[in-house]
Amino acid sequence: MVLRYLGLFLLLLSLGTTAHARTYVLKFATLMPTGTSWTNLLDDWVREVEEKSEGRLKFKMYPGGVMGDEPDVLRKIRKGQLHGGMFTGYGIGRIYSPARVLEVPFLFKDTDESDYVRERIMPELEAGFRESGFELLGWPEVGFIHFFSKQPITSMDDIRKFKIWLWQGDPLGEAFFKAASIDPIPLSIMDVYTQLSAKHGSIDTVYTSSFGAIALQWYTKLSYASHIPFTNAIGGLIVSNRFYDKLPPDLQQLLKTTGKKLGDDIRMRAREENQKSLAILEKNGIEFMFDWSDVDMNEMREIRNLAAKHLEATDYIPAATFAKTQKLVTDFREQQKQNSKAPSPTAP
Repeated sequence: MVLRYLGLFLLLLSLGTTAHARTYVLKFATLMPTGTSWTNLLDDWVREVEEKSEGRLKFKMYPGGVMGDEPDVLRKIRKGQLHGGMFTGYGIGRIYSPARVLEVPFLFKDTDESDYVRERIMPELEAGFRESGFELLGWPEVGFIHFFSKQPITSMDDIRKFKIWLWQGDPLGEAFFKAASIDPIPLSIMDVYTQLSAKHGSIDTVYTSSFGAIALQWYTKLSYASHIPFTNAIGGLIVSNRFYDKLPPDLQQLLKTTGKKLGDDIRMRAREENQKSLAILEKNGIEFMFDWSDVDMNEMREIRNLAAKHLEATDYIPAATFAKTQKLVTDFREQQKQNSKAPSPTAP
């Protein structure tokens, strides 16, 4: 009898503890519209976290820019109205700007080089985000950035004559355009489609990934694009330390492990989608032009170096960060050369 009552007491205690387990709601925003492959992966992440946390960690998602541009989202996170989001390099620069060394134009030849560098500086990036009040959960990727225009793009001189959009308040974009002697039109990303649609809109040229041009519907207002990708744009999944630090250790670990996997999945999906999107854009009338054979690479490198000097002078990307990144690139290229010289295992 005593054992029976004791068992009943323990059962009731267990049920009571479960019933009163605290529930945390993570308010998360992104510019990406619903229905894209990226937001589908985000939805899968939400279901996984809610299921594995047994409902203790729930999400309230705000896709499609309903919470405003990335600076608006960051302000709301800092005020506690939101807790996290998926950001492009533009938003990342407002949290920990040295991370944007990964999207300096003409710094990497391909994603193998940028992957190699990113993996080796990731501990520094995570520490930098943490010191800035955020936990870096994952590292997705926007992808290769092309110019899209209403006018034919055949040279840098053409681009200098266009009414080109600049994401308002972006120091890296400002440095690049200044170095290239381009006078852009600063606008919030929320105003781009409207201005492209207007009969006498303030812009006729933008820059984005091929997937982004489709997801944001900008391609419907444009006719030409550059073959040349000027950079490989980064992204980040972040949550405020104010929210993260309140979570029990098991929920923190759940966010970290699933967030890292989500970042990796979006990065790989972005590379696939951007490649597929090039063909879709061409099928929908976008004419790609302005290839590597049409540019003077010495001019491109000079633009990169001038932009880098400006970013170093303002400490947006410190000189030490540039130096370390360039050394890693050099190391990787040297390894590739050595590997190409190595004899085949089956060679006599």
